[in-house]
Amino acid sequence: MLSRLSRRCYCTSVHRPWLFLGLGNPGDKYKGTRHNIGFEMIDVFAESLGIQMNLVNFKAIMGQGFVDDLPVILAKPQTYMNLSGESSGPLAAYYKLPLNRVLVVHDDMQLPCGVLRLQEKGGHGCHNGLKSVMNHFRGNREFARLRIGIGNPPGQMDPKAFLLQKFSMPARERMDKALCEGVDALKLVLSKDFGESWRLFNVEQNMPMGCEFPKIQTFESALSAADFESTVELTNFPAVFRGCASDWDAYSKWNPFNSGLDYLEERAGSVEVEAMLSRTAPIFNGDIRSHERVSLPFSDFIRFCKQHMSDKGNGSGVDAKSADLTPMPEDYRPGQIYLAQFPILNDEKEEKVQLKILRQDIQTPTLLGEKSLSSINFWMNSAQARSSTHYDPHHNLLCVVSGRKKVVLWPPSASPSLYPMPIYGEASNHSSVGLENPKLSDYPRAEHSLKQSQEITLNAGDAVFIPEGWFHQVDSDELTVAVNFWWQSNIMSNMHEHMDSYYLRRITRSLVVSKPSSTDLRHLSEHIDQSHIEMAEGGNDNLGNESIKKGLSTLHEKASLHDLDPSASQALHELISLVHDHVNAVETSKGLQHTSPSCSEGEKSKFLVNALSCLEDDRVAHLLWNLEASRLRDVLLAMARYFPRTLEALIIHMLSPIAAEVLTQKFDEIDQQTGEEDRNQFFREFYGAFDDEAAAMDIILSRKESFAFQAFKSVLDKYLGVNIASPTINI
Repeated sequence: MLSRLSRRCYCTSVHRPWLFLGLGNPGDKYKGTRHNIGFEMIDVFAESLGIQMNLVNFKAIMGQGFVDDLPVILAKPQTYMNLSGESSGPLAAYYKLPLNRVLVVHDDMQLPCGVLRLQEKGGHGCHNGLKSVMNHFRGNREFARLRIGIGNPPGQMDPKAFLLQKFSMPARERMDKALCEGVDALKLVLSKDFGESWRLFNVEQNMPMGCEFPKIQTFESALSAADFESTVELTNFPAVFRGCASDWDAYSKWNPFNSGLDYLEERAGSVEVEAMLSRTAPIFNGDIRSHERVSLPFSDFIRFCKQHMSDKGNGSGVDAKSADLTPMPEDYRPGQIYLAQFPILNDEKEEKVQLKILRQDIQTPTLLGEKSLSSINFWMNSAQARSSTHYDPHHNLLCVVSGRKKVVLWPPSASPSLYPMPIYGEASNHSSVGLENPKLSDYPRAEHSLKQSQEITLNAGDAVFIPEGWFHQVDSDELTVAVNFWWQSNIMSNMHEHMDSYYLRRITRSLVVSKPSSTDLRHLSEHIDQSHIEMAEGGNDNLGNESIKKGLSTLHEKASLHDLDPSASQALHELISLVHDHVNAVETSKGLQHTSPSCSEGEKSKFLVNALSCLEDDRVAHLLWNLEASRLRDVLLAMARYFPRTLEALIIHMLSPIAAEVLTQKFDEIDQQTGEEDRNQFFREFYGAFDDEAAAMDIILSRKESFAFQAFKSVLDKYLGVNIASPTINI
């Protein structure tokens, strides 16, 4: 029994004592297990203060001491975890302590391994030890806690078995650091008001300068699959793995500065790939309007890389012959072309995996274990490259095979400062803020974005785990080669607060972009007010009525048109008639604006598209909807070959938002029904009919986005009861 003198000394002190209770199970059997981290915290804290844990009372091992002039009582109940209250309740009562002077230290599976949180009060969170303590405090929850994260059990592992398991070596290292930080947390509680203590500690604990989330962990040695899942993946925080790919054959064989280009050309030179050509290089923006897909042999891409090496003076011994290379646009500059996420493996589209021959040079990292991978992708650039800031809808293990990458990462909670592009657009996972000289007048919150970021550097052989939803911006040195492993996460069953912003966008977007039926289209089109959407046309894009009529008059001059299927031929006649009627209406209309001879250069003529009441009233959309994809392909090819000006008028002047949505859905169906060569040929002929291919694509995308915006408004109204104004749409 504690002496009355001891009790009187602590209770009559100038400062009321604190009681720190660590929860766990007694006995050597449980020493070092996850469920006993509360005991460990008390032991480490006692050792830091020189307090002897040599008293036994109230079914607990105890120690008493002072921090400066403040008395502190440390206790480890020996009743087994689920009965911790049998010790805690009488102990607090003996010292006549109010609950605001009691702090319980316990393990927490809801926090990442090694992450600590001070909490002023709360429930038991299904923690049986806390539940017992609360029961013996008469159901009162107004006591403080120090929660020590131990992570979640991997896969389908029984949580009870996980709790009674000892830490792996990497987790043990992380936990030892956490215990040292826990000492600082408990001393902070003793030196300040608790309200101030928990706010200070939770913000500063393990944070890099100016950052609001834990420092990205770096592992110098390989993790097992179980350790990766429990200590890294389930936390949804990035992590760096040094030397992850250094034992691959690709690590030595693909190195561009050590005959790697010759090796790659020999291995996969004949494969046809789709490279990305960006006119904004070295910055590669997410908006597909700034990109062009270029089909070429992999050997041509390699020779473009060799050409770049030669031009930079790094091409000693490199054959950089440019004869017979795939022709590039006239304004092409070296460094504008790169390969982005070209599949080495794809679990859904095996027939489209052209670079699978490179699979034997790489190995699935051990930390991924038996995960079901969505795809393995090849990435390579010729010159230095900068990606725009974006997030991915899947987990990504980015492995650098050769070269170097600098990666800046932001948690999903940083979305407000990164200004993601509109969720109803084609590049909704990208930031609107430019990388160079961002306009802070347009994006004022972007000034604070770097405070929420962390930067890592990956050298050849290194890898980084980028969880889904984490924004990242990547700078790649010239001739960098990387491999990405993508897989779907189970995060929805274990959501963390910092993911809320990302999932809000994912869920809302999934409702917006889901394929609508004709009924959905009919309903949405009832609300589309197109009378305020001004369709601008100018310069070489302006089409004279005479050229349209000339195209119309040639319908019967092409005998091969009679080979069309009857339904396709009928649709072709109807579409041409629609354009003809529209041209006549434009000529006779008094309400439309025309370009005046006095207009200054650069001014554009404008006209308004009539409002539609439903799908059936939009004759273009209705025709497109009722045509099978293969028939529509034939119709569009016939127009591109024989009536290019008519096709141009149809798309530029008559394609409404609802028709653009239908057209792009049909394009998706054509993609699925045709092989890659036929698909590429179709789009080459279709867009080749326009004087300005980029303008045509921009019109289709912009009007599709206009329709998607209405769907977005409908989703917000339906699910959130929110009404938003239509944006200004410039076409």
